[in-house]
Amino acid sequence: MTSETVEHSEFQYAGQAKGAPRRWLALPVLLTGAFLPILDFNVVNLALPAIRENLGATSSEAQFVISAYAATYAVFLITGGRLGDLFGRRRMFLFGVAGFTVASVLCGIAWSPAALVAGRILQGLTATVMAPQVLASIRVLFPAAEQGRALGFYGATFGLANICGQVLGGVLVSSHPFGLAWQAIFLINVPIGLAAFIGGLVFLTDSRAERAERLDVGGVILLSLTLGLLVYPLVEGRESGWPAWIIAMLTAAPVALIAFIRFEARLSARGGDPLVALHLMRNAGFVIGLVMALAFYMLSSFYLTFAVYLQNGLHETPLNAGLATLPFATGFFVASLLSAHVMQWLGTRALTLGFGLQVVGFGGMMLVVGGVIPRGLEIGLVCAGLGFGTVMPSVIKAVIGSLDPRYAGLASGMMISTFQIGAALGVAVIGGVFYGLLGPRPDTEAYAHAFTIALGCNVALLALAGGLSLWLSRATRM
Repeated sequence: MTSETVEHSEFQYAGQAKGAPRRWLALPVLLTGAFLPILDFNVVNLALPAIRENLGATSSEAQFVISAYAATYAVFLITGGRLGDLFGRRRMFLFGVAGFTVASVLCGIAWSPAALVAGRILQGLTATVMAPQVLASIRVLFPAAEQGRALGFYGATFGLANICGQVLGGVLVSSHPFGLAWQAIFLINVPIGLAAFIGGLVFLTDSRAERAERLDVGGVILLSLTLGLLVYPLVEGRESGWPAWIIAMLTAAPVALIAFIRFEARLSARGGDPLVALHLMRNAGFVIGLVMALAFYMLSSFYLTFAVYLQNGLHETPLNAGLATLPFATGFFVASLLSAHVMQWLGTRALTLGFGLQVVGFGGMMLVVGGVIPRGLEIGLVCAGLGFGTVMPSVIKAVIGSLDPRYAGLASGMMISTFQIGAALGVAVIGGVFYGLLGPRPDTEAYAHAFTIALGCNVALLALAGGLSLWLSRATRM
């Protein structure tokens, strides 16, 4: 994942045909910084049932373990990219890796749900310092002739992280290494983080933007307030019975959003560097793309609900639950490798194909879980994974196709932040629907029903995104 960092960077090695001397040794170090946030997002879903049991967490606290991380990542991602521009990408990458490792330790030794959520917020913060430097550094270290190959490894890292998240999470929670249960999924980051930190010290070369954009502290505060006023009551409201203060928070969220928009507009008018480029919102294709991205990434709730359904509803072990998700992750990995060719062949229609595959795949899963058809769960997962892998690498390229190339980086940063906002809202809203349908004493049938309805919500959103992709093809020229 990236931010607007790349758009206006003046690269230290630009014009040098050979690039940085130790660039291929630096690449695995950088890719670790892309690997860890995705791994951590996936691996925690499989551990949530164990976390709830061990820490005595409520369902809303379990949702916060995911949504707090995603919301934090959404708010601070663009700022993390700007920090690299200002203070040096190597320095910020090392700071992010070190911070993410420390935050992982804090998660691993968490003694209460609140402590775990706090650790996850710190993980999200440090991930936003680490992750944006990866792609920007690749563009700096590698000459143009080698960037395609390096970026191919970068893209494959996401599919690999998804697969490892499912398998590794199941293995760690089931095997109880060193007597640990769910804690191992966080503590495994420590040796990986230490290796990346040492590798960064040895192999990475620093670079920064010649004219870096200034930090928008006011924008960060107001956007954080907006998301907090929205996500917290959506998660906590069901558990607490929707008291007046929860309703008041929800009511205040649009007010905070309006204040954020006005602040950004004033900052832009004064010649500042706003967190969100509001002028891009005049482009119909870009606005359609943001709505499509929001609906698409609310699919993050699927990982949560599927893991809970398998472990609590079907009484599968965490390892078997992880292996059950492998068809989806494998389909994602394969399709992500082919997506560039599909995009070149079909243009924005590739997105329609990807959304269609997901609707068919997840729709088939609903029929299997609901008992309408006897088998085919794995086929549905593979189909949905192929669709996800078709959409994910191509959606940003498709959406920014109608924009001036000068704003490509800005638009990419806004799109990726929108993904994370969608992830937080998906877990909050659809996860809330799932837990609300379970009732106080759920049995296997109740889990199947709740999962089917939650997945139906995702299918409806994916169908909406597919319709928007058809509209996008008319509003955008590739």
